[in-house]
Amino acid sequence: MKIKTEQRLAIICTFVWIGFICAISFMEAWLKFRAPGVTLPIGLGIGRLVFAAMNKVEWVLALVIFISQFRIARRLNWVYIGILLILLLQTIWLLPALDARAQMYIDSKVVPNSYLHVYYVIAEGLKFIALFVFGIRLFKAVEQDETSTTSTPSKSALA
Repeated sequence: MKIKTEQRLAIICTFVWIGFICAISFMEAWLKFRAPGVTLPIGLGIGRLVFAAMNKVEWVLALVIFISQFRIARRLNWVYIGILLILLLQTIWLLPALDARAQMYIDSKVVPNSYLHVYYVIAEGLKFIALFVFGIRLFKAVEQDETSTTSTPSKSALA
């Protein structure tokens, strides 16, 4: 059986999204502060730009996957709904709150202690795991489609 374009798009977008999380959240976010000459305000300014851009890319990927999944199954997988909820939480609460804290540091203001970064890291970890599970399920669905198609005799074989 030939893989549908929607299935390809969903699989590609899912694993590209995982790659973004690994590259940005799990590497760039903390690594930039180790570069020579990068001060805390400069690093925070870079982080604000990078995470704002990444959030927009994530919503584009989420939309492509949403459309692909809806066209394939006419319903959404509960794991994918969880991914969307985490992304929504990050977009409307965590990122704006972290952005405001970063701006306070950049403006040399006193910033109270907070667990926002811990919450963000937990959300990213959960989103990563959920995307991985979702991606594996997409592969398994394609495999099942191929198996059911090859095990069923074709119309020409029945004639």
